[in-house]
Amino acid sequence: NLAWDLGINFIDTAPAYGTSELRLGRLLPHRDDWVIMTKVGEIFEHGRSRFDFSYPYTVQTVEQSLRTLRTDYLDCVLIHSDGDDLRIFDEAGAVDALHELKRRGLIRAHGMSSKTVDGGLRTVAELDVVMATCNLDYNDELAVLEAAAQQSKGVLIKKGLMSGHIQGADGVERAFAHVFAQPGVSSMIVGTINPDHLRSNVATL
Repeated sequence: NLAWDLGINFIDTAPAYGTSELRLGRLLPHRDDWVIMTKVGEIFEHGRSRFDFSYPYTVQTVEQSLRTLRTDYLDCVLIHSDGDDLRIFDEAGAVDALHELKRRGLIRAHGMSSKTVDGGLRTVAELDVVMATCNLDYNDELAVLEAAAQQSKGVLIKKGLMSGHIQGADGVERAFAHVFAQPGVSSMIVGTINPDHLRSNVATL
């Protein structure tokens, strides 16, 4: 409710984030008011991650997310890369599965949370949305952001606050200014369980 009141309507989740999807499915009262993005490929269980980028598992994951989130479509689904971005494109079935799920109307946009420049550029070329890393200490993927801007693809920034290690209000302000000065940035992923931090971040932005 606070996020909505502050003007935020974009929710980033994933099956790998514990009970996140389950709780969101119970909490979002008006589905069409929210832009919901989830992911495929990473499974977190017994305290560690494993990955499955196969066609059948991708379809199964999206269908389960639809049930868990209590919706008949997802605004965006990203491949949760294990770091070997190009192999996922060339050898796994996840990309083909996402194209098919989009054709069926179950998802509206697709992409990858990539971890390499080459993977990010491939994502921009073949999919709708790229999630890339950018912050005050890391700018190696700026070429990806520039390519996305040129091709009118969606850009989501992860680790913009250096995974919570930015210090002080001035650091947060500089981080936001840096990220949103980059070409093509659509949104930045910021997680918090502290309402005061949420209010402060929005005020700073």
